[in-house]
Amino acid sequence: MGGGGSKEQTVLQTPWRTVHWSKKKDELEWLEAFRPQSDNVRHLRVLLCGPAASGKSSFINSVDSICRKRITGPADANNAQGADPELAKTAGQSYTLKYKTHRIQKGTPGKYYPFVFNDVMGLESDKGILPGDIKLAMEGHVKENYKFDHNTPLVKSNAGYINNPTSNDKAHILVFVLAVDINHVADPQMFKKMTEIRLAARDLDIPQIAILTKIDEKSCDLVKKDLKNVYSSTNIKNAMEKLSNTVGFPLNCIFPLKNYHGEIELNDDMDMLILSALRKILQLANDRVNASGVAAANQTASNVNRT
Repeated sequence: MGGGGSKEQTVLQTPWRTVHWSKKKDELEWLEAFRPQSDNVRHLRVLLCGPAASGKSSFINSVDSICRKRITGPADANNAQGADPELAKTAGQSYTLKYKTHRIQKGTPGKYYPFVFNDVMGLESDKGILPGDIKLAMEGHVKENYKFDHNTPLVKSNAGYINNPTSNDKAHILVFVLAVDINHVADPQMFKKMTEIRLAARDLDIPQIAILTKIDEKSCDLVKKDLKNVYSSTNIKNAMEKLSNTVGFPLNCIFPLKNYHGEIELNDDMDMLILSALRKILQLANDRVNASGVAAANQTASNVNRT
């Protein structure tokens, strides 16, 4: 089955998902005007998780680049392949170790978009971040710059633990960042951890989506030649369907894209795929905040009626 490892060029006559490639200006205007529809939060918190080296930090950098209209790199990303012996040791391991909040500058310094990204240590089959620590991050219990330890879970007695998180500390959406060949390279233990995290998010009523990265490197030459072929590629479609069947993401919550990596100039086609995913992320996070606000208001009214 195609789905990430094959380079064979297979094409559908009609793209199975519509992308308005010429509407980048409209997407940017929507993003510029976007505001959370609740007064209960200062910003929407987007928690990223996924295997080591899947492109979590690069996704943050890509969004930052689009918003600032130039290539940027606020989140450290690693692409160790062997040039430096020490860095090469980290290939396939998580480069991000600390819990860090990334804000996206909006125009002038000191002004930011009303959403933030949180990056965490990557998942690994035998090491990496512990699923329980990701649950704590979703619940808002993890302090800024807490250093994750794959051997030791975060506990209440640790200085990195937030005892009474506010709505601003909690995650409003969980985004899995996965390389498009995840179905071919991940072992059952990795999928088991992903499922455990998804179930924890479900129990917390936190929405989830998946973005598939490296579609030009690890999918097929059709997409490498032209990103506009992304939804005409059967390899991409097969990868999305297999991920949906394996981990349970609905197809409409899976977004293939290419992060900025070696480019020194912005590319409209790359931007549209990233902006399409970002719009879905913010809409679902906004829905989550709104639902929480309604539930809190109903609970308050119920308490008042009892008195």
